[in-house]
Amino acid sequence: MNRKYEEFLLVSKKLNKGLNIVPVLYGSLGLEIVTGIDFSPQDIDILVPKRFLDENWPLLMETMEKLGYTQIDLHEHKFKKSDIEIGFAFEEHLLPFARIHYNKLEIITDQNVSYKLLSEEEYLLVYKQSVKDSYRRTKNNNKDLKKIEILEKILN
Repeated sequence: MNRKYEEFLLVSKKLNKGLNIVPVLYGSLGLEIVTGIDFSPQDIDILVPKRFLDENWPLLMETMEKLGYTQIDLHEHKFKKSDIEIGFAFEEHLLPFARIHYNKLEIITDQNVSYKLLSEEEYLLVYKQSVKDSYRRTKNNNKDLKKIEILEKILN
């Protein structure tokens, strides 16, 4: 099984039990799980309730430190442990960004770990919005356009 996915499950288990969070597996790793296609994710993107990036940030930070992670970027809410990077963002952003109701996402249970996962249709909405973002266009060298193309083929 994918090493990054196994790490996601390990982190999510702590989030489930310690902070009562059912996180959203997001980004390329989430897309990989949904489609079964290798997108070679560079990191693990996790969405959590906004309060854990604001007033409850110390709790999330402490949880990650207990798992052996070091914070490497406060603005991006990024952590690193050896060669694995995890970035956190808030799930509430899905609604204004891509009109996705984060509280209606499918909940998956794998190895007694619960997490939420976007559908292929929802990922298509996300990546169509992402290509409009100049920061992402520069950062991702149009990888998002390739993902849109693949998702459109899958869905049609």
